[in-house]
Amino acid sequence: MKFLVCISKAPDTTSRIAFAEGNKVFDVNGVQFIVNPYDEWYALVRALELKEQHGGSVTTITVGEADCDPVIRKALAIGADDAIRVDAVPTDALQVATLIAAQARAGSYDVILCGKETIDHNGSVVGAMVAELLDMPFISLATSLDVDGQTAKARREASGGLEVVETGLPVVVSASKGMAEQRIPNMRGIMAARTKPLQVVAPENVAQGTSVAQFELPPAKGACKMISADQPEVLVRLLREEAKVL
Repeated sequence: MKFLVCISKAPDTTSRIAFAEGNKVFDVNGVQFIVNPYDEWYALVRALELKEQHGGSVTTITVGEADCDPVIRKALAIGADDAIRVDAVPTDALQVATLIAAQARAGSYDVILCGKETIDHNGSVVGAMVAELLDMPFISLATSLDVDGQTAKARREASGGLEVVETGLPVVVSASKGMAEQRIPNMRGIMAARTKPLQVVAPENVAQGTSVAQFELPPAKGACKMISADQPEVLVRLLREEAKVL
């Protein structure tokens, strides 16, 4: 069984966010990049678990330039067998999905997994776009995934309950919290990752569907007012007059 896991790099959540060139470009100076947690902790680890159950291989795919190689090597250290990097600057979700789909189509994968979203853009659309481009069924926001023969069964949270979805293979699945438990690469995995295949492929000519007009940071938080516990009437007044709580 062949698994393909979409891996992207994302800024560490502790990084200070800033923009450049008139707030049109994300400023990467001083930013530490990591494997997108939804891709690493849930999509990749579940693919490895299913490989351990059923046999086969796990390949990761990333759209990005050479600065993505460290995060790809971490995915290999966790247990992926090999990796593909499409040598292109990611510009928008459709471009990324189109480049991933082109490689997935050539590889004939049984299950394609991705995190439900990246922690920087929070778009949650690449998985669905890949499925549409490949004409495959898509299961979004899955909290569990099992494969039995040529059937995949996933669970996901729904309003007021739990939804169980079944479909035939091949399938594209976006992984949410609960899909798997994080794995920490050991020294053996880290050493092995140095020699695992990382194939760099030239991108197809893909048109950019959207562009960034401007980034804007959220407004700064207001000053915090501390109210003594023995002055509840002051707290009530402030909530009504300043916080506009009715």
